[in-house]
Amino acid sequence: MKQLLIILVFTLVSSAAFAQQEEYQKKTYVSSENDTLLYRELVPEKLILNQSYPLVIFLHGAGERGNDNEAQLRHGGNMFTNPVNREKYPAFVIFPQCPQEDFWAPRNRSAAAGENPFNQNPPVSKALSLVKKILDEAIEKYPVDRNRIYVAGLSMGGMGTFDMLCRYPDLFAAAIPICGGVSTERLRKIKTKTNIRIFHGDADTVVPVTYSREAYKTLKQNRASVEYIEYPGVNHDSWTPAFNEDDFMAWLFSKRK
Repeated sequence: MKQLLIILVFTLVSSAAFAQQEEYQKKTYVSSENDTLLYRELVPEKLILNQSYPLVIFLHGAGERGNDNEAQLRHGGNMFTNPVNREKYPAFVIFPQCPQEDFWAPRNRSAAAGENPFNQNPPVSKALSLVKKILDEAIEKYPVDRNRIYVAGLSMGGMGTFDMLCRYPDLFAAAIPICGGVSTERLRKIKTKTNIRIFHGDADTVVPVTYSREAYKTLKQNRASVEYIEYPGVNHDSWTPAFNEDDFMAWLFSKRK
């Protein structure tokens, strides 16, 4: 009986995950140079004529890299397919998948312990350059509200979120980097009106919490609109309490340029 119950629970969970994934259409972007990037796309349930909608780019972590066009939905995907959220916050949502051999924002892995490993003037990764092209294409193709474009990501995706913010400081209405990091020298050079909310766990053994603390202090010094939420005793999965913040979705979708 106990074994049957376990199988039933696993089946229900798997079915729910499958249903969530099916709401996201599978897409492949091919550039003019024949570079490709897989991504999943969610569109508003109802598109009203002459109405524009927010667009969210969500960047996954290193563990979700690959070529299955599924793993990138593992963390955060179900927030946007929640029926209440879909009704309350209709939006275009894009979850690109970084190839296994690439990164959203590479860092110097030979940096000494305690040293910020992020370059001050890094070249854009191939994967992130393709994300920007997907974003540009979506803006042209869909009724996107250009004053409500958002970027968010966790871990490697948090680093990618910071990277996008540094490269396009005037593009986004809001940015949410979760347990990420960036060169503070890059942040000092930008002037942005983007609303930024940073999350990190203070017990993170994968991405040191100092990266987010330094980013927050630098942005504050630069008079950016930034908030920082730190979770005591939380290790690397700070995205779990972040996603469970009562106003996570409300904060994001309330922001305009």
